[in-house]
Amino acid sequence: MTQTDVVPGFDDLLDGAGVSAVHLEMRDDYGVPAESPGFAKWLETGEREVDPASEYWRFWVELVRRTVARGVVVRRARIVSEPLSDYARYGLAGAEVNVLAGEEIRYLPRRRASDIALPGNDFWLIDGRLVRWNHFSGNGAPAGGEMCDDPTTAALCASAFGAVWDRAVPLADYKS
Repeated sequence: MTQTDVVPGFDDLLDGAGVSAVHLEMRDDYGVPAESPGFAKWLETGEREVDPASEYWRFWVELVRRTVARGVVVRRARIVSEPLSDYARYGLAGAEVNVLAGEEIRYLPRRRASDIALPGNDFWLIDGRLVRWNHFSGNGAPAGGEMCDDPTTAALCASAFGAVWDRAVPLADYKS
């Protein structure tokens, strides 16, 4: 097993995917500094940047589009408490851009995830074999990441993601 604090950027991670890139998000609140201005504006006005060509979205949209163009399936599942936190509603308000880029997104109400064995942290799983752990502080600020290629750990993440994905509601059908 290799576990390392040396974490590639998301461009390297997704550019290296050959078949699949799946992301499981399990927090109700994130305190990502780059999102703070947009989140504050959304809280004040209800308006969210949804232009895929905007400075905020451009990098991600281009990355996902080129990943999907190679035939890689990109999926994101969000386990959420209901009613949704302000941050989860903010994420939902921008999810259309992720879908436009090529991601598939599903939401699972937390109460329906109680009997699923879940890892302790959000993660990306690349090609069912490489895990990128996303660590956050108590207030949701990014606290670094780790990479892991342990087959048992990858299998746990694949199983957890699969169970969540199977129960979750596609974005187009999700009603918060």
